[in-house]
Amino acid sequence: MANSVRTGGKGTMRRKKKAVHKTTTTDDKRLQGTLKRIGVNAIPAIEEVNIFKEDVVIQFVNPKVQASIAANTWVVSGTPQTKKLQDILPQIIHQLGPDNLENLKKLAEQFQKQAPGAADAAAGAVAAQEDDDDVPELVAGETFEAAAEESHTS
Repeated sequence: MANSVRTGGKGTMRRKKKAVHKTTTTDDKRLQGTLKRIGVNAIPAIEEVNIFKEDVVIQFVNPKVQASIAANTWVVSGTPQTKKLQDILPQIIHQLGPDNLENLKKLAEQFQKQAPGAADAAAGAVAAQEDDDDVPELVAGETFEAAAEESHTS
């Protein structure tokens, strides 16, 4: 066992601590080799990449972007930040083109489904305006004439 920790031959000092080698560089080299085989090319001058998931956005600021159109492969590397779609939407609205207008409408519908209180309040205001022409509902013990008089006086 003592032979495995000697730095030199017989008669030299033993090391105090055995060096632990990290293998992160070999993984990165292996990945870069595989990407080179696929034929990815670096795409310069990309400031931001947003990946949209259901209600969150994974945002990369100043990422390294590589692509291989033939292999239909895109590589985005950098530090990601996870943000809510509501927080990031005002910043990216000008980036959306006419093709994404339908997607934006779908997102708006999803937000209305998620926030039924706001949609119900707006629907309640419209319903209140329409209720003016409807016949008022009766309370037990009251008549149509009494309900009509109350609505005219108020």
